[in-house]
Amino acid sequence: MIEMNDVTKKYSNGTTAVRNLSVKIDQGEFVYVVGPSGAGKSTFIKLMYREEKATKGNLNVVGYDLLKIKNKNIPLLRREVGIVFQDYKLLHQKTIYENVAYAMQVIGKRPREIKRRVMEVLDLVGLRHKVRVFPSELSGGEQQRVAIARAIVNTPKVLIADEPTGNLDPENSWEIMKLLEKINTQGTTVVMATHNSTIVNTIRHRVIAIENGRIIRDQAEGEYGYDD
Repeated sequence: MIEMNDVTKKYSNGTTAVRNLSVKIDQGEFVYVVGPSGAGKSTFIKLMYREEKATKGNLNVVGYDLLKIKNKNIPLLRREVGIVFQDYKLLHQKTIYENVAYAMQVIGKRPREIKRRVMEVLDLVGLRHKVRVFPSELSGGEQQRVAIARAIVNTPKVLIADEPTGNLDPENSWEIMKLLEKINTQGTTVVMATHNSTIVNTIRHRVIAIENGRIIRDQAEGEYGYDD
């Protein structure tokens, strides 16, 4: 599903953000990516959906070689890899329905199919009753649920969540985690970057710890937890 072998990313300013990373994430896994600020975990995450291109190594995600992929094929990759950000990145001039539907419209899905699937995912995230509402009328937790609905509306194989609870209070954070758990149990691989040690230590999954651009620990679910 996701396989990195000896992956390094060096930026044009000379900074090497990650170096010699090798890791494999199988279909259906839920994996936390942890580490201090500046450790390289954001770069690690961005490499997986080709926001950044590795400088060297081998990186394969859902069958795409991300060092050789052509720019015109990156949108095809992102149909298979849903992305959720800390700051939601919703379109504020569009309603909740329109925000989620947009992800299907841009790939040419038919209106009837769009309506069915959008209502289905809004049901899943508990926001079917908010279809005509705009993002500014929602709480942070609700906005993040909309962002998750948008990320999964095209049924991706992988969901990448970059600090999805970073802007939320504890109650909303747990609601988002319940939702990510539900999505994972339906077969979607979830890779989540987080600073939240309470979540990592309470809802146990595999943990990949990054420090100074290297993987310093890759622990299976149930092993000793994480201290931020």
